[in-house]
Amino acid sequence: MANVEASKVDLFVKKMYQQRYLYLMSVPFIILVLIFNYIPIWGWIMSFQNFKLGRTFFEQEWVGLANFIQILSDKQFYLVLRNTLAMSVMGLIAGFTIPIIFAVSLNEVSHTGYKKIVQTISYLPHFVSWVVVAGIFYKLLSTDGGVVNDILMKLGFIGEPIQFMAKGKLFWWIVTLADIWKEMGWNSIIFISAITAIDPQLYDAAKVDGCGRFRQIWHITLPGIRSVVIVLLILSIGNLVRIGFEKQMLLSNPLVFDYSEVLDLYALKYGLGLNRFSFGTAIGMFSSLVSVCLLFTANGLFKHYSKESVM
Repeated sequence: MANVEASKVDLFVKKMYQQRYLYLMSVPFIILVLIFNYIPIWGWIMSFQNFKLGRTFFEQEWVGLANFIQILSDKQFYLVLRNTLAMSVMGLIAGFTIPIIFAVSLNEVSHTGYKKIVQTISYLPHFVSWVVVAGIFYKLLSTDGGVVNDILMKLGFIGEPIQFMAKGKLFWWIVTLADIWKEMGWNSIIFISAITAIDPQLYDAAKVDGCGRFRQIWHITLPGIRSVVIVLLILSIGNLVRIGFEKQMLLSNPLVFDYSEVLDLYALKYGLGLNRFSFGTAIGMFSSLVSVCLLFTANGLFKHYSKESVM
């Protein structure tokens, strides 16, 4: 048994030596991850303190779980959590199904030049700032010359312009549509790459067996990208409560505030905005812990039922 273990160690050391340049290339990135992702975790200690600027670490007042109790007793927190989860789930569903449908549809196009043009145009919005995107959607949905209202009125669906940006119940849908328009092409790139890696002989064999295009998609294309879809889905589920705040802040206005505020905005406004650094840190810590729990839960469920996982 000892000889077997020794041989495994020797094999591992030999492989490390053979790939020493690859390991050396990864060192700078490991250092960056440690500096910007792991060392800042030390700051979580602030969530258990009543942190005040100008005081040393040992001079800070320790308050235990008081900040977390205050968060959980705040009614605004549950409203914010509802908004965050609602927009996250809507974005998760649309952000996966539509790019996959787009990638599969684009794969069925036989004209290579047209396919490249469509793919290039589709992912260009990814590089557009959310400030510009928000301005575009405000103009499209405006009651004064907005394209959407003009089309609906000319078709006879409505008699007067609808104030889309003033209706809270429509805000989640507007954010989701804006996100799809901006990220659909970019998110589809990885699915297109996965589809191109499928063995073409499988399609040839399916044609010989009499399978049409839809059956080829169902029995070859979708199973061929299944692993990629599951891995990305698991990682996305882990980020359900960490959706940022840029699009919500830029598309929001006082009339839809109850539907637009998310966790990051809540931490920014009631934490850093009021110099309550411990309170803001507690919100961030809560989001991170929930994300980790969701990630491990999703990974465990997919590993049990589909035998696919990220770890």
